[in-house]
Amino acid sequence: MKLKVINSIRTNNFNDERLMQRITELWQKASDRLADHQGITHAVYHKYESDYKGDYSLSITVEDDDGEPSLEIPNNVKYEIFIVDTKVEHGVINTWKEIWAREDAGTLERAYSFDFEKYYPNGEIEVYIALR
Repeated sequence: MKLKVINSIRTNNFNDERLMQRITELWQKASDRLADHQGITHAVYHKYESDYKGDYSLSITVEDDDGEPSLEIPNNVKYEIFIVDTKVEHGVINTWKEIWAREDAGTLERAYSFDFEKYYPNGEIEVYIALR
């Protein structure tokens, strides 16, 4: 999958006191450039330092087959797909908590290569977790 990066941050889920503010600002800045975008938007988690407790990069991206991709996710990766409950206020956060709990329980073996949230124009959201 070829993606064009709109913008990115480097952060940590547990050591960044401004995590939610920084992610909100990332999306706000991206939304200006995505105002006319009608396709799927991705939030890509990559450049992992270690596991979900370490530093990582988060990039807001769109699919781009026309130009030179600034981020390319290999096609041969196996993913487990989590459907986000968009009817609850913190659906995405709740989904990530479920992912971390499954990993801690040993029922999810993550590859820590590229994970992403897929935002559909109809409001649906899926989280793709790369598997070992």
